[in-house]
Amino acid sequence: MNNDFAGRIAFITGGASGIGAATARALTARGAQVVIGDVQYDAAVSLATELGAAAVTCDVRHDASVAAAIAATVQRHGRLDFALNAAGIGGVQEKTAEYPAEIWDIVIDVNLTGVYRSMRHEIPAMLMSGGGVIVNIASVAGLSGFPRHAAYAASKHGVVGLTRTAALEYGKKGVRINALCPGFTMTPMVQRMIDHGTPLARLEERVPAGRIGTAEEMAETVLYMFSPASDFMHGHALAVDGGLAAE
Repeated sequence: MNNDFAGRIAFITGGASGIGAATARALTARGAQVVIGDVQYDAAVSLATELGAAAVTCDVRHDASVAAAIAATVQRHGRLDFALNAAGIGGVQEKTAEYPAEIWDIVIDVNLTGVYRSMRHEIPAMLMSGGGVIVNIASVAGLSGFPRHAAYAASKHGVVGLTRTAALEYGKKGVRINALCPGFTMTPMVQRMIDHGTPLARLEERVPAGRIGTAEEMAETVLYMFSPASDFMHGHALAVDGGLAAE
C-alpha cells in the first residue's frame, strides 16, 4: 500500500484535527498531495505548513464554502482522487426528550448535511477525471443506539444511509464510496467527553478490546479504503471499534 498514493490528490474536511489530521499525515508520508479543509483555518494552515500540504477554509455548514474548497483543490492540482469527509461535532449529552432543539439542528447540519454538501461537490470533481474514492466518517453510533446522544446517533445513521445510496448511484461511474465507523477513539471529541466527566476507564470498560482506538489506527484504515486493496468495497459501513458493534 505504500506506493499507492504517490502523486495522488486528496481533500479532507475536518482535516486540521483528529482522524482528519492523522489521515493527512499518513497520506503525505506516502507521497500524496493533500488539501486540508477546515473551518479552523489557522489550524489547517499550521498542519499544512508542517506537512508541505495545502490548506483551505471549509465550513461544511455552508455550500458555497465547500464548493470553493473543492474548486481550489482542482484548480491547484488539476483533479481530485480521494476525499475524506471527517468534519463533525458531538453535540450534548442529554436524553432525547430533553435534547435542545437548537443543538439538534446544528449537529444534523454539520454531521449529516455537511457530508451531503461535501459529496455534492466532490463527486462531480472526481467524475471529471474518471473517478475516485470517498470515505465518509460515520461512527459505531451509526450502527446502533447511543443513549444521551440522539442527534449524534441520528446524524451518523444518516451518513451510513447517504453513503450507501451514493455508492449505488456512482459505483459504475468510477466513484467508490464507503463509510468508516470508528468506536471510541482518542480525538478532540472524545477528549472533551473525558474533560466533561466521563472517565477514560469507563470508556475502556465498554470496549471488548479493553482500550479505545487511536486516530492513527483510523487513518491507516482510511488509507486501506482509498487503496486498490479495497476496490471491491462499495457502500460499506466498516466498523473499526474494538468489538463494540459485535455486542
